[in-house]
Amino acid sequence: MLKGICRLCSNTTIGAAVTIVLSLIIAVNGSRRLGAQVIVFDPSNYSQNLLTAARALEQINNQVRSLQNQAQSLLNQAKHLAALPTSVVGQLASTISQMNSLIAQAKGISFDVQRTQQDFARLYPRQYGAATSSDKMVQDATTRWDNSYEGLQQALTLQSAIVSTLGQDGQTLRTLMASSSGAIGSLQAQQSGNELLALQIKQSLQTQALLATQARADTLRAAEQQASVAAARERFIRFIGDGQAYARRR
Repeated sequence: MLKGICRLCSNTTIGAAVTIVLSLIIAVNGSRRLGAQVIVFDPSNYSQNLLTAARALEQINNQVRSLQNQAQSLLNQAKHLAALPTSVVGQLASTISQMNSLIAQAKGISFDVQRTQQDFARLYPRQYGAATSSDKMVQDATTRWDNSYEGLQQALTLQSAIVSTLGQDGQTLRTLMASSSGAIGSLQAQQSGNELLALQIKQSLQTQALLATQARADTLRAAEQQASVAAARERFIRFIGDGQAYARRR
């Protein structure tokens, strides 16, 4: 019985010893693990990693802003290259073409330099010679009157055509001013300016054409009167003769 008790005590002592040893091992291992965890979470290393991440994020933001600026630059370039949605060039060219067509319809004395010189010398002589028949003088006088009439008619027609475009020019000017004010880029602004200049040139051409036709009509009328004086002088000379008939009656 004593031996049994001793064995029990011995077993109990060994178990207690084993228990104590295991407890110490667990305690040491636990302490080591806890210490290992504290060593892994290094505040300085964590701060360095955080700073590195912040810098990387800042670089990404800079790249994003750079891409946004490039995109905005491309948009601005597209605006500067955008053309006007409408243009009045065709309308202005059509008006000028119509005006030139009216000028080209000139009859009698034309606007051609060489032909004008020839016709003027033939129909508007400084004086008529004795060899010129009366029928020829009457025919020339009729032609001169026709030229003056047609010159006045052409001047009035061109005046009416120009006046009829004044309202259209006003609307064109308002359209171009609106296009210039609403231009979204340099190209549209430049185009608006060019078309405003084209409108001004068109009006200047109309003024020149009007002055030319009006001066032509006035010149033809004055030349007709001058030629009529020359023809009247020759007829008077033919009527009077050498004066002998009147001398005999005296």
